[in-house]
Amino acid sequence: MFTGIVEETGTVVAFTQGSNAWKLQLAADVALQDVALGDSIAVNGCCLTVTQFDARYAWFDVLEETRRLTNLSTLAAGTAVNLERALRFGGKIGGHFVTGHVDGQGVIEVFEPRGADHYLRVKASAGQGRYLIHKGSITIDGISLTVAEVSGDTFAVWIIPTTIQVTNLREKQAGSVVNLEFDLLGKYVEKLALPHRS
Repeated sequence: MFTGIVEETGTVVAFTQGSNAWKLQLAADVALQDVALGDSIAVNGCCLTVTQFDARYAWFDVLEETRRLTNLSTLAAGTAVNLERALRFGGKIGGHFVTGHVDGQGVIEVFEPRGADHYLRVKASAGQGRYLIHKGSITIDGISLTVAEVSGDTFAVWIIPTTIQVTNLREKQAGSVVNLEFDLLGKYVEKLALPHRS
């Protein structure tokens, strides 16, 4: 479980196909503090398990399905990724409850400065607009944000300057693909209200 408050951006060192999984190596600082084998770290909002680490790097195995269904498939050496360690009991919850299980990808349609802030509009996959509500929560590449506008499967959020500085959004532009995780509560409500859906 995560909060969607990105702790730092790490850097992809290598992302290669192994015999039984893709191998992702990241350089990081904050995310490696007190790390242990088997720990969960959200990478662009995708929950991954630490399989190896040292003082500067962490390694993860990435399933083919995970690579295919997320923007991890676009990673290359030098790419900045958003990192967040798993929520600890007694810690602060500054965003919202995030599982790190990406629901799908979205495509940035507009990303531009408007005054001191930035306006970001994203097109989600067909039918996913049902999980979006005005002033509800959304996670974009692991960043907890508040939905400001909804139109069908398209939504917009406002980004403060600090978020631009501390996340990989500073490298995004129109056409960039981002990972989306919709609010967990909405998905459970849908399941309970419509039990025939799987």
